[in-house]
Amino acid sequence: MEKGNDTLVTQFILLGFSDYPESLQVILFLMFLVIYIMTLVGNFGIILLIKVDSRLHTPMYFFLSHLSLIDICYSSSITPKLLIGTASVVNGISFFSCAVQMYLFIMLVVAESFLLAAMAYDRYVAICNPLLYTVIVSRNVCIFLVLSSYLWGIICALIHTISAFRLPFCGNSIHHFFCDVVPVLTLSCSDIQLNKMLLFIFATFVESSTIIIILMSYILIITCVSRIHSSKGRYKAFSTCASHFTAISVFHVTILLIYCRLNASRGRDSNRIASVFYTVVIPMLNPLIYSLRNKEVKGAFQRLVGRKVFSPSTS
Repeated sequence: MEKGNDTLVTQFILLGFSDYPESLQVILFLMFLVIYIMTLVGNFGIILLIKVDSRLHTPMYFFLSHLSLIDICYSSSITPKLLIGTASVVNGISFFSCAVQMYLFIMLVVAESFLLAAMAYDRYVAICNPLLYTVIVSRNVCIFLVLSSYLWGIICALIHTISAFRLPFCGNSIHHFFCDVVPVLTLSCSDIQLNKMLLFIFATFVESSTIIIILMSYILIITCVSRIHSSKGRYKAFSTCASHFTAISVFHVTILLIYCRLNASRGRDSNRIASVFYTVVIPMLNPLIYSLRNKEVKGAFQRLVGRKVFSPSTS
């Protein structure tokens, strides 16, 4: 890649929150560190519970374990570098590392979008076709849906990363805390209209297709539940998808606000703060949502703790 007159760009500088006062950067560092630790503990805890508790060996929790895995990788691809940047004066990232970070970010956020849609379909089948649930959402179907989510993420990430890093760059200071697509493209010396068009097409496809699947699933769920005469039965049906609906609402509302509103009308500062929410905070929220609003997960945790406390070795 060339910069100016045949100058090779080998490193980028992530400006991050360097324009903030030093005292505030200390607070941000501690806050990001706590959030990252909670993200790792919460998501690894969800995976462990699903692994050791046979009652959670169902399609819903198979999807949830992969959601937790994505959140761990998602957060780990961005937060450690964010912590380093907040604690240091200059936060450099190599050309190759920047490309890898962009690739992982795009792949994981797209995979999470499709995985949440697959989880909505799972809830629809579980509530509207309970007798055929194990047949329709079989293990092979679950594996296919999860692999398809990762595959779409890989395809989108390859296209955007290759098209971005084949461009010549006239600068190396990224006004962001990670290698997001748009901040990197703004450093290019050449025309980036094709990149913007690709970004718009794929972002529109991913968001519209997953949201349509989710909306259709929940419309059918509401239709099925409305036919239940017992209020207790309706409550039980809705409670099975309350955690998932909360998770998808937080995820998609944040993404839509950022890409449909913030980038169009607000400055870099607003974009950075909003980006912190969906790259750092949301991976921490998912395990909290599923543990606090899910009786089965809470029950599995209580059984695991009880098993440890009352094991023969402890006695």
